Amino acid sequence: MISRARHRLAVLMAVGCLVGLSPLAACAQEEYKPPVAKAVQKSTTQKSTKVAQASAKEKAKEKEKAKKAAATEKVHKIAIQVAENNPQLMNLALNNASNIISHYKKLGEKAVVEIVTFGPGLTMLRDDTSPVKARIQTMSLENPELTFAACANTQQNMSKQESKDIPIMSEAKITPSGVVRLAELQSQGYAYIRP
Repeated sequence: MISRARHRLAVLMAVGCLVGLSPLAACAQEEYKPPVAKAVQKSTTQKSTKVAQASAKEKAKEKEKAKKAAATEKVHKIAIQVAENNPQLMNLALNNASNIISHYKKLGEKAVVEIVTFGPGLTMLRDDTSPVKARIQTMSLENPELTFAACANTQQNMSKQESKDIPIMSEAKITPSGVVRLAELQSQGYAYIRP
């Protein structure tokens, strides 16, 4: 069968050249592909299509894995208020923070907890008078996801009342206003807890 096709091609080329249609002869030569070559081309095209489909499936699987990873990496955010000078309440706030962090660790999830103090509750974070100072120092070392915020407004008012500087523990950061800080945290998706 191949020899007949070649014979036809040779005849077409010869006729084309004799009649002055050499472009037609060249075209006939380009268009002709033996059956074996067509099968190889078809097989190559099918393989390329299968590879492209497999690649698309792999990409879809990777996207799905990324979505699942993002879902499992959910961060639970909690803000705890302390606004009273009450050692029992301060210990309750620390217990709540510890329990929240521990609970989500067991589930393989992350929790971020911020304890915000203002008003008489600022005593919790005072370096000179905090009844829970040692516990805060220990918990801060053990739980980097636990932070403390001390109200600067309250610190200034206490300083005026006591006629001295009010030292804040190094584990706490000073925020301009404790109440505003709580509102900001809530707007960022933090759950609000008042023990």
